[in-house]
Amino acid sequence: MTDVEHLLRELAPQVLAALVRRYGGFDTCEDAVQEALLAASQQWPAEGVPDHPKGWLITTASRRRIEQWRSETARQRREETVALAEPPGKEPVSGVDDTLTLLLLCCHPSLTPPSQVALTLRAVGGLTTAEIARAFLVPEATIGQRISRAKQKLKGERLTRDVSAERLAAVLQVLYLIFTEGHTASSGDALSRVELTTEAIRLVRQLHAELPDDGEAAGLLALMLLTEARRPARVDATGALVPLADQDRTRWNRAFVDEGVALITKALATAPVGPYQLQAAIAAVHDEAATADETDWAEILTLYDLLRVVAPGPMVTLNRAVAFAQVHGPEAGLAELSELAKDPAIANHHRVDAIRAHLLELSGDPAGAREAYLAAARRTLSLPEQAYLQSRAAKLET
Repeated sequence: MTDVEHLLRELAPQVLAALVRRYGGFDTCEDAVQEALLAASQQWPAEGVPDHPKGWLITTASRRRIEQWRSETARQRREETVALAEPPGKEPVSGVDDTLTLLLLCCHPSLTPPSQVALTLRAVGGLTTAEIARAFLVPEATIGQRISRAKQKLKGERLTRDVSAERLAAVLQVLYLIFTEGHTASSGDALSRVELTTEAIRLVRQLHAELPDDGEAAGLLALMLLTEARRPARVDATGALVPLADQDRTRWNRAFVDEGVALITKALATAPVGPYQLQAAIAAVHDEAATADETDWAEILTLYDLLRVVAPGPMVTLNRAVAFAQVHGPEAGLAELSELAKDPAIANHHRVDAIRAHLLELSGDPAGAREAYLAAARRTLSLPEQAYLQSRAAKLET
């Protein structure tokens, strides 16, 4: 990404928020901003970035918005007169960042989670519809329809700085979903999608800057950094998946590890404990271990016990089963897994079979492990995961 592209992506949500605040109408303002961003992407590389790039974009987008008004009804023309009373060039170019304001709007409770994710990536992240479609491996028309429907639902909604617990939770969840899909793509031939993890981290950084005392915003940023730190070691030279225990830890991003550990240490000491903080604490225990054998699994199990109380769910219980097996042995882990497999919400998830396979292998049942690895491979849509699971099964052939 060039410097101009990075600047435009950073300024896009601030410019959109400024227009929505002034004129209302998310959909028409978003169209105007997209035109301004296109103009800037064509002019700035050749003519140079203006002294006040945010003001330039606001002025250009405002002019596009006013041009749209000129073709509307008489009522809308009266609104144009009011808008023109203050020339768009007078728009303040202060350093106020409206990213949080726009995030709150994009995560409006009237929208479905897929629409919240798509609209956030488009309006706040600055990704094109085509980029979002490629990231989630769905047709561009599908993403376009989601964004269009979301903008229509937001007609008449105004920007707000009222960060209720419910709205902030929705924002954090959307950013978490974006990062999770980027870290391990749910389908396709790529293990991860760096454009999504990078964008999620960028947006959470801005959210944390706006809400420095919120423990969960800090926890989510720490979780993302501690997880993303391992990405360079997650595949080998051939592109094959490398499990955490076998990764070359010298390839981990130590700057991300140090920043993540500092963030979660402070958050746990100064804010009420929440699920993102606990997940970050678990990631920190993994990342601070010099080798896989030095991992403090007892501490991880304790943290999962807390997480199961704070935010119970089948995936939490599944991950806890792994820690339980590390502390109490593979047979004990298999017993935990058998109970969990009765939950229809997760019984058919490929990770249940993958973990069962690993524990059967440790307990001395290679035939059972092989069958479980193959079952897991059949259930995942991720090609790198399929290849890894099939390779583990092949090593157990007699």
